[in-house]
Amino acid sequence: MDAPTTIPAVKINRFLPYWAVLQSDMRQTLRSWIYRLWVLMTLAAAVGYLLFRFGARQVAGMVQSAPEMLGDLLTWVIWGSVTLIIVLTAGTISGERGIIADSVLSRGISRYQYFLGKWHARLFVILSTFFVMATVSLGGAYVLLHSEHLTILGSLVAVALVASLLVLVVTAGVSISALSTSTMVSITLVWLLLYGTGFLMSLLPAHYPSPDRALHNLPNVLKGLFDLEMVSRLISGALSVSLLVALAGMIGFARRDV
Repeated sequence: MDAPTTIPAVKINRFLPYWAVLQSDMRQTLRSWIYRLWVLMTLAAAVGYLLFRFGARQVAGMVQSAPEMLGDLLTWVIWGSVTLIIVLTAGTISGERGIIADSVLSRGISRYQYFLGKWHARLFVILSTFFVMATVSLGGAYVLLHSEHLTILGSLVAVALVASLLVLVVTAGVSISALSTSTMVSITLVWLLLYGTGFLMSLLPAHYPSPDRALHNLPNVLKGLFDLEMVSRLISGALSVSLLVALAGMIGFARRDV
């Protein structure tokens, strides 16, 4: 009598569904016209502003230090392109209601993996793009303007400060998208949440950190003139709020009908 055939055990990678969602959404984001428009607008503004200031310095003697100029550029990244970032993230999940049921129910992807894959993909693409553009802007300002007031530590802190605010914007967009059934409703809610919260925080006393004050103080930060405790509180606060918002969005999405 033949011996029974032994079937080798197959090792299951529990992170495979998450990794598949992450890779798929990264490719989708990079192919999005909204993402490409955001990159082109930001790079065009940065290069144009650098060349304009360089030309004004050479021809008319108009001088604006690199910290002030870079502070303007980084502020524009938040206020000027935040609308495109909201549109890019607010439809992350709500815009795919037609395929969520197939992904979750038919392909064995848990809702937590689906949410985390989408959230991390948008964070990675947007933050990586921002870091590249910030590096280009910092290098261009240093080469063209030769500013001795621009410090390495201040530049790193300024980039980290703006990046923490972008993390909050992206997280709010993805989380509200997970709780909403319409992309337009998600965009509206993210707008109201972010700008309403930012306005209320700007009314707080001066010793409380707020995004508005932090952005206005970016030139001093780039010079290395900043209160480390205040900056740390703002960055840690933005990241903590982002984590809480992500948890709320993930739990709410796990309990919703698809």
